[in-house]
Amino acid sequence: MTDIEIHKIKNLLSATKNIVIIPHKNPDGDAIGSCMGLGIFLKKLNHKVDIISPNQYPDFLKWMDSNNEIIIFSENENYLDKIINADIIFTLDFNNLIRISTMKEYVEKSNAEIIMIDHHENPDDYADFMYSIPEMSSTCEMIFHFINKLGYKNLIDSSVSKCIYAGIMTDTGSFKFPSTTYVTHDVVSTLLKTGISHSEIHNRIYDNNRLERIKLLSFALEKIKVIENLNTCYITLSQEELNKFSYKKGDTEGIVNYGLSIKNIKFAAIFTESSKENLIKISLRSRGSFDVNKFSKEVFGGGGHKNAAGAISKKSLDKTIKYFLEKLNNYEKLKSLNQ
Repeated sequence: MTDIEIHKIKNLLSATKNIVIIPHKNPDGDAIGSCMGLGIFLKKLNHKVDIISPNQYPDFLKWMDSNNEIIIFSENENYLDKIINADIIFTLDFNNLIRISTMKEYVEKSNAEIIMIDHHENPDDYADFMYSIPEMSSTCEMIFHFINKLGYKNLIDSSVSKCIYAGIMTDTGSFKFPSTTYVTHDVVSTLLKTGISHSEIHNRIYDNNRLERIKLLSFALEKIKVIENLNTCYITLSQEELNKFSYKKGDTEGIVNYGLSIKNIKFAAIFTESSKENLIKISLRSRGSFDVNKFSKEVFGGGGHKNAAGAISKKSLDKTIKYFLEKLNNYEKLKSLNQ
C-alpha cells in the first residue's frame, strides 16, 4: 500500500463514517482478531462500526467480543442494509468475495469504498484499496502496521493489542511457522508493552477445551493414515463420527497439525464432512519446501499459503479420499521429497 493510498484512507477516516468490517466464512483466530482489533481502533476515531461475520465462529474466540457485538449474517440477514448503505467496508483475512458466501452480492451492490487487508496469495481486484502481503505472518500483524501507517500507533492500547496478539499467535502456530519473522516479534513486543497477558490469551484459546473436543482429538489421531513413501498422512472425519462427540464449530481446528509432528512427515491433511453444507472441508499443512497452496489449487481449486491451505469438495467423503489418493500418487512434486 503506497503512501498516497494511506493518505487517501486517512482522509476517508477524518470524518465520522458508517463502517462495516467483514471476515471470511468460518472465521478463525486471525479473522476474528483482526476484525475486533480494527473495530475497536475505528471506534476510538468516533466511527460507527459493525462487524458482520458470514457465519458463526468458535466459542474459544468469543472472549474477544465480550459485548457480543459481532453480527452473524447466516442467523439474521436483517442487517444487509448496513452493508449496502455503508460508507466504508473493510474485508479482512480473505481476498476473494467468494469467501463470504451469500454476503458477496450485497457487498457488490454497495457503493462503499472497499478496503482489503489480507495476507493470502492471488488477490482478486474487487477492492478500491488493497493492502496485500502474502509473506506476512497474519492479517492481524498487517492491522498493526496499517494503524501505524495511519499515524495512530498511540491508539493501540491493551483492548486492541489482545485481539491482534491472538490472531498473530494462532496464525503462526504459536510463532513456529516460517512466516514468523523478527518484525513479527517486534510487533508482539510492542503489543506486550500495552500490558496484555500472553499466557492468559494462550489459555483462553488453547486450554479451554470441552471434554468432548479432547475425546474427538483422541479419536481422530487413532484414525490417522500414513503413506510413508510420500511422507504424507491424512485423517478423515465423517458427520456421523463428529456427532458422536457433540461436535461444535472449531472442534477440529488444529488437529491437522499433529500429523506434521510425526517423524519424516512433510504433508498432512484432514477431511471433515459437513452434512449441513453438503461438502467436505479440507485442511492441508506442510513443512519445508512442499507447497500445499499449489497442491490445493491444482487438485481441489482451493488455496492459502505455502505451508497452510484449505479447500472444499462437493464429492462424498469416500469419493473425495479416492480422488485425493489418485492425485497424490501422481503428484511428482511430492515424490521429489524422497529423492
